[in-house]
Amino acid sequence: MALMTGEEYIESIRAMQMEVYMFGKRVEHPVDDPILRPSLNSVRMTYDLAQLPEYRDLMTVISPYTGQRINRFTHIHQSTEDLINKVKMQRLLGQKTAACFQRCVGMDAFNAVFSTTYETDKKYGTSYHENFKKFMTYVQEKDLTVDGAMTDPKGDRSKAPHEQADPDLYLRVVERREDGIVVRGAKAHQTGILNSHEVIVMPTISMGPEDKDYAVSFAVPVDTKGIFMIIGRQSCDTRKREHTEIDVGNSEFGGVEALVVFDDVFVPNERIFLNGEHEFAGMLVERFAGYHRQSYGGCKVGVGDVLIGAAATAAEYNGVEKASAVKDKLIEMTHLNETLYACGIACSAEGRPTESGNYMIDLLLANVCKQNVTRYPYEIARLAEDIAGGLMVTAPSEADLRDEKLGPVIEKYLKGVNAVSTENRLRILRLIENLTLGTAAVGYRTESMHGAGSPQAQRIMIARQGNLAHKKALAKAIAHIKED
Repeated sequence: MALMTGEEYIESIRAMQMEVYMFGKRVEHPVDDPILRPSLNSVRMTYDLAQLPEYRDLMTVISPYTGQRINRFTHIHQSTEDLINKVKMQRLLGQKTAACFQRCVGMDAFNAVFSTTYETDKKYGTSYHENFKKFMTYVQEKDLTVDGAMTDPKGDRSKAPHEQADPDLYLRVVERREDGIVVRGAKAHQTGILNSHEVIVMPTISMGPEDKDYAVSFAVPVDTKGIFMIIGRQSCDTRKREHTEIDVGNSEFGGVEALVVFDDVFVPNERIFLNGEHEFAGMLVERFAGYHRQSYGGCKVGVGDVLIGAAATAAEYNGVEKASAVKDKLIEMTHLNETLYACGIACSAEGRPTESGNYMIDLLLANVCKQNVTRYPYEIARLAEDIAGGLMVTAPSEADLRDEKLGPVIEKYLKGVNAVSTENRLRILRLIENLTLGTAAVGYRTESMHGAGSPQAQRIMIARQGNLAHKKALAKAIAHIKED
């Protein structure tokens, strides 16, 4: 099958029978819901750009497994060039959507599961790697969107999965049958699963022998019987139901998260990638986290580009673009944003092949990248809010602007520079509000903190990968220290 067009993708999701709930009611037609549709449009962009000749080298690649041109989001990295192009692609999509385009987690799961199943099979003689390769080629040939589900609710964080008062707080195998397994549990904060064809489930932490039922990885269609989703609430989300464009800020694109419940879901043997081999749970988590922390050096930078551009435009509309203080703030925003990008490129350029042959980023630099992402977008957002001014959060609604009586008053008193319409001034301020406080903040500011692991998770990995012993040896050599 050829690469899907954006419209073909939309119709393929429409054809699925997902069980979706929002605001206490089942959503019968998620594709057409005004709150959910912008998130679908963001994923659509990953298909639309793949059709354009100018983006072909970034968005697509020849699969070494099918010999066909595929979307890069379904690719297994074959080189450091692939890793670098991944980051460049993510920045491009962030620039085009100013939102989360949702396919990164599936791509990162693909590459983590690929290498982990290879090493699991090597030790145990299992067939997980072949299972995954068959699934992978199926996804590539059909040009499907895949969600990666790692984060369990976790319950009492001081207790291991098997110690929880409720055993379902980590997803687990509840029945092993001759033809497959039955799983029960939930995955939280699932970005984009609503807009995915398939989901890859992975364990969320390292595990011991007592947790073997929780050491499970598999893939199933998102509309499999027993799977249902509860959509997460976002700030300003119901503005999308008001048939307004200005107040939403980014009316076309967005992101969406869900709590996904697996209520005794059957998984056939050929879709299982880990089933009780607990010592490989930590490897899978570490590798997925590394890839996903690399991703933030691309996607968040692209959204940052839009936010910096919006702040610069707001300064111009306010008549302060020549002020030295404003110029300095924009320089600082650019410096921070490009530092994130540099980290994403660096951990990619320093990548190395795994035993399975696919390429892994430099884990230390990937974790440094994500550690910076937990900080810099917050400062970029703060500076954007500083430049925008208080009107960003006190402006009247679009309905007021369109009102026969109120509109002229708003036009008169909320005018910035004379050459710019009040409407355009409000449009750029609402975009900044959306990126820093509204629905897009979920995929930019807050996700920068908690996505791919909270800050302490990166610090733990930095401690593991930092190789202090080597650094101490360097210092002792320079100081001519000899120890007994």
